[in-house]
Amino acid sequence: MVDQLIRATAAEGGIRAIGVITTSLTEEARRRHGLSYVATAALGRAMASGLLLVSSMKKEHSRVNIRIKGDGPLGGLLVDAGLDGTVRGYVGNSDIELPPNAQGKLDVGAAVGKNGYVYVVRDIGYGYPYSSTVEIVSGEIGEDIVNYLVNSEQTPSALLVGVFVGAEGVVASGGLLLQVMPKASRDEQLISLLESRIQGLANFTTLLKEGKTLTQIMKILLSDLGLNIFPEVQLVRFKCGCSFERMLGALRLLGVAELEDMIEKDKGAEAICQFCSHVYTANVENLEQLIADINEKTRSAL
Repeated sequence: MVDQLIRATAAEGGIRAIGVITTSLTEEARRRHGLSYVATAALGRAMASGLLLVSSMKKEHSRVNIRIKGDGPLGGLLVDAGLDGTVRGYVGNSDIELPPNAQGKLDVGAAVGKNGYVYVVRDIGYGYPYSSTVEIVSGEIGEDIVNYLVNSEQTPSALLVGVFVGAEGVVASGGLLLQVMPKASRDEQLISLLESRIQGLANFTTLLKEGKTLTQIMKILLSDLGLNIFPEVQLVRFKCGCSFERMLGALRLLGVAELEDMIEKDKGAEAICQFCSHVYTANVENLEQLIADINEKTRSAL
């Protein structure tokens, strides 16, 4: 099934539902970074969460950054998701592997850690980004993002994110976000009903693995609450904005002395993008041109 995001409402607009399939983009992240099973699950859950969070923003160039820094061996993770459906991310320790948890599942909570913080930054493309910090609840990603939504945005929410990783790679990955909108935020019965429905859908990833569509899963949860699924389907994908030109721009900041040292000792420079693991190589000619540009700019400023 193609990676995609859909939106819906229920309970006469009192509930907002957003679902996303991220199987292919999570597999691409796994392949690019050489991720272990548990690292794939952690990053996959976080990327799905990022796409779900940014989907409710309005401005064209809006982006959401999620950074989770726990005390577990994963060494933290960072995800950057855009309203245009693009997402990228990386983890601190890509090859960490742990035994399954008590439920026989990948132990993402132990990998991330139980102590630490979740940092969320919402950026609409201009002005000052809005940032918020909350403590890690479980390290399982989904519960931690819900804790952010409830405490920082005061929005009653339920979130399911899951990744199933097989011997050949990612078999199924995605997420579902349900939120009680302001018009219904005082309806305790509706909130309770939503929580019970989510708890009853603990096999979300299994449904994805079996080929259930987002529409079918939403109907399981909300068909009796006046579910209205919007016809627009947004494609989502792994995409990084790095480039050779950006790499040269970063090298320029090192200054003439450092660039000359690279020419003398290394005969060039190599940089690896943390977000996508793409390797960029600058040769001696590239570095000499950077030095010439810096010197020319210095002379022009005098």
